[in-house]
Amino acid sequence: MTHEEYMRRALKLAQRGRTSPNPMVGAVVVKNGVVIGEGFHPRAGEPHAEIFALRDAGDDSRGATMYVNLEPCCHHGRTPPCTKALIQAGIADVFVAMVDPDPKVAGKGINELQNAGISVHYPLLEDSARRLNEAYIKHRATGLPLVTLKSAMSLDGKIATRTGDSKWITGERSRAYAHKIRSRADAILVGGNTARADDPSLTARLGRKVFYPPRVVVTAGGDVPDSLKLVCERGECIVAAPVTASSESLRKLERAGARILTLSQVGGRPSVKDLMVQLGKLGYLSVLIEGGGEVAACALEERVVDKILYFYAPKIIGGREAISSVGGLGAETVESAIKLDRIRVRRFGEDIAVEGYIVYPGG
Repeated sequence: MTHEEYMRRALKLAQRGRTSPNPMVGAVVVKNGVVIGEGFHPRAGEPHAEIFALRDAGDDSRGATMYVNLEPCCHHGRTPPCTKALIQAGIADVFVAMVDPDPKVAGKGINELQNAGISVHYPLLEDSARRLNEAYIKHRATGLPLVTLKSAMSLDGKIATRTGDSKWITGERSRAYAHKIRSRADAILVGGNTARADDPSLTARLGRKVFYPPRVVVTAGGDVPDSLKLVCERGECIVAAPVTASSESLRKLERAGARILTLSQVGGRPSVKDLMVQLGKLGYLSVLIEGGGEVAACALEERVVDKILYFYAPKIIGGREAISSVGGLGAETVESAIKLDRIRVRRFGEDIAVEGYIVYPGG
């Protein structure tokens, strides 16, 4: 196997973890062309990938090579520094996909290994490593979560008919993939109108497993019934509202277990950007916006969306009063429209999914 193939194995292992607010990391130990140990970071608070890989390799680690998709940490957090473990194990070479953007590390781990006589080779498959941990990288660089806008719609961009019916526009395979995306998000966000109209549970169902990501509801008036599933389900529920919202309604939601965040306003509406700032401070690395059209418009207008995931079903709903995927005023000209970069198109049965990164007018 080549260096790239060993690193791809580390990247694949990393995906097994549910590590937020930590990065996803996998490690592979190789000696004489044979994999003698491997591991991944399962979740925050547990040992890092390098430790599991060294344990797997045992005494054979001395003189071996390690492949890891993120620079080994060199500071004490919930766990001891991985650099010390690599040095003590006698690892001879380390291949690193990318430098850790966390200021606590940011090259210091590599320097420590090199000063101990370990040969460090980097970067290797950096683009793949950055995409894997794009939410962690953004949060470390800006303090803000990576925001994905997801929607399921007809070919003409409608997410519901004029009567509000929306179940189901897309097929089972699209919905199954959407649940996989949900299970990886730190929080799922909807607007108050969607919460009241659809009463979604916002859980993620993967086979027999059910995940309960934190749910966030943005409401202008605070009039979110405490009987809704997203309030009553297991896991955290956050209700974000401006100071002008009904204090009585918010107190009722708080008694039901919801966490209340107070938002500033932009143009008379709750600021989604302020919400992202607060969620970032709480340690959320990624947020998935699921609806509806007005929340999507606010998020795009305030430029907090990083990427989109749109599922298109081969249906035409039509109608001036049918609900569109993005509301608001919209662009004045085609030239001023929001564009996409690094586009990926996939098929899910009869549906088409378009994924891409936002390019706002003016950069």
